[in-house]
Amino acid sequence: MEFSPPLQHGILLQRYKRFLANIKLPDGQQITAHCPNPGAMTGCAEPGWRVGLSLSNNPRRKLPYTLEMVHNGQSWIGVNTQRANELVAEALSSGRIAELTGYERIQREVPYAGHSRVDFMLSDAGRPDCYLEVKSVTLLKNGLNQFPDTVTERGRKHLQALQEIRAQGLRAMLLFVVQREDGQGFAAANDIDPAYAEALETARQAGVEVLVYQAQLSPSVWQLSHRIC
Repeated sequence: MEFSPPLQHGILLQRYKRFLANIKLPDGQQITAHCPNPGAMTGCAEPGWRVGLSLSNNPRRKLPYTLEMVHNGQSWIGVNTQRANELVAEALSSGRIAELTGYERIQREVPYAGHSRVDFMLSDAGRPDCYLEVKSVTLLKNGLNQFPDTVTERGRKHLQALQEIRAQGLRAMLLFVVQREDGQGFAAANDIDPAYAEALETARQAGVEVLVYQAQLSPSVWQLSHRIC
């Protein structure tokens, strides 16, 4: 995924009310940007950090700037959670996720009975449909990539839905996209949301496939790279 035009730069002044961030632009102008991240953004929103911003030309938008990434001095961190789905969609189309190649049809935002929509459904004649849910990972603790960064009841519901899908004889998969490059491995953040950590392990045991992929980030190119675990 390439940004055209490339992202603009600035300095983070403050992230607040979850979805707002005050940014200082290189010319000294201070603007408020949309911050598309409902999480705590622990370790991802320190005042004084460099940021990458996209600029929308949609005249209906109240906040034309969107906070896309921050730099902690070691790595760019993708804080726009919506980009994880876009990276996966691009990788699926180009066959760069080895575990999900060969499907003829890829659909997005597919409803499943009794639950909210699943991010992707992959289908092909002669084999079960695959339902895929995507999560963005930005939390780093003690050098280890972790999820979630805040208690997520919605995330537990997604795991329940995937278990039910698997129980129907279909393929169910959860794909974590790590949107930073300064950590190692992956684990559920048991100290933040032990209920989610337990639900994730239960889902694994029930046959839900769990993949963790690394994203490579820069202000010009953003792409899914390789499997971590």
